[in-house]
Amino acid sequence: MKINIDENSGFCFGVVYAVEKAESFLERNNPLFCLGDIVHNDLEIKRLHEKGLKTIDINYFKKLKNQTVLIRAHGEAPDTYKIANENNINLIDASCPIVLKLQIKIKKAFEQMKLKNGQVVIFGKKGHAEVVGLNGNTLNSAIIISSEDDLDQIDFLKPISLFSQTTKSATSYFKIIEKIKKRLITDDFTYLDSVCKQVSNRDKDLKLFCKNNDLIIFVSGVKSSNGKMLYDVCSSQNPYAKFISSTDEIKTEWFKNVNSVGITGATSTPSWLLVQTKQFIQKINFEK
Repeated sequence: MKINIDENSGFCFGVVYAVEKAESFLERNNPLFCLGDIVHNDLEIKRLHEKGLKTIDINYFKKLKNQTVLIRAHGEAPDTYKIANENNINLIDASCPIVLKLQIKIKKAFEQMKLKNGQVVIFGKKGHAEVVGLNGNTLNSAIIISSEDDLDQIDFLKPISLFSQTTKSATSYFKIIEKIKKRLITDDFTYLDSVCKQVSNRDKDLKLFCKNNDLIIFVSGVKSSNGKMLYDVCSSQNPYAKFISSTDEIKTEWFKNVNSVGITGATSTPSWLLVQTKQFIQKINFEK
């Protein structure tokens, strides 16, 4: 049985940067606080916790003073930086450059929409860290839509400036754009293709990878929006795609009459976990 790891899988560059920043600091200092999960993968978080990283929430952050805090790739709202300044907190800002650029564009759009009594709309997962940060640049006034069912929140008589969370499906985003166009009463509608190309460009290669293997093992944290989106791509191409978060969830019977296994994952899935998954499957195959 052949076992293939998808060469295009593993951390996106934004997560790689954040993890490297954390590890570099922890080699010389301890502790390091991280505002929210550094990545949506429990096993990678556990590994970093063992090195001294401490995950905190916003309420803990507000009470913290004179410490060092990592801003993860998802980015943060302006209020976070204000609190850090007031509490003498040293920030290690590992915000993804793509997210930072998007925050700047959303802030500019918000100022323009205020002058026209318009609306900033964000296509994304409600409560997701990136979306919270993006919305913070509109003074939390943006309309957050997760699907076509949320479109009634928009006033189609008023100007609309639309953006997407960077890790959303490009296909889903452009479907939303077309739905909005059909309902427009105003002609003042702008939108930005703000989906990360490292995420959107994976679709084509991932579809081919799934078709070229009998069984797909998709490795991802259950909290990863990107993981859910990419797994949907896998399952649409291969009915034998299996979603796991760790090797404990692998079942021996999956491999009956299987000649090739493809292992892939989300942009929040560490490469070491993909290798560990391959080694685990090799052991199952050997025992058979």
